[in-house]
Amino acid sequence: MQVAFSEAAERNKRSILEKLRTLLASSKSVLEIGSGTGQHAVYFAPALPQLVWQPSELPDKLDLLLNQCLQHPSENLARPIALDIDNGNWATAQVDAVFTANTLHIIHWPQVCRLFNQVSTLLPSNGIFCTYGPFNVDGRYTSKSNAQFDSWLKGRDYRSGIRDIGDLQYQAEQCDLRLQENYAMPANNRLLVWRKLND
Repeated sequence: MQVAFSEAAERNKRSILEKLRTLLASSKSVLEIGSGTGQHAVYFAPALPQLVWQPSELPDKLDLLLNQCLQHPSENLARPIALDIDNGNWATAQVDAVFTANTLHIIHWPQVCRLFNQVSTLLPSNGIFCTYGPFNVDGRYTSKSNAQFDSWLKGRDYRSGIRDIGDLQYQAEQCDLRLQENYAMPANNRLLVWRKLND
């Protein structure tokens, strides 16, 4: 049974969990968008036993994620579901929080906008959306390594790239999401926490 592995996910999972323990303390169910190798899902779920962790991935990548989850079962780790930002009915996922790591710089800007819109539609009032990864501030890179990474991303796909927090804030506000927390994380990454405004 093939199981994928991400060195980045292995490095950052502990620091992310440290924040999620507080942020998700009152959450009952979390949708993870773009679970990738599943390393976050299988690590976070048993460490957050008060909630159900729902992993998801694109249909053509679902088998690798499923294999990871099957090899690391947890009572509160739900079976992975197929989820496409450009397609599908997200209403099937009943959650009060959403988490995604290292996705916003991979997907294209129109997909980022759709993601925020879908998350806002899905979340109840006061629900939270946690986004982890590298981000620019006021149009500037926060480190030389992030600038190099962005150049590599654009060389691979010119529509991808590190997003600016200001641009994300503008888009989020159009979707009734407000930036509540902005945590500095290791390796020049950040954890941005958005809160769904009351209806």
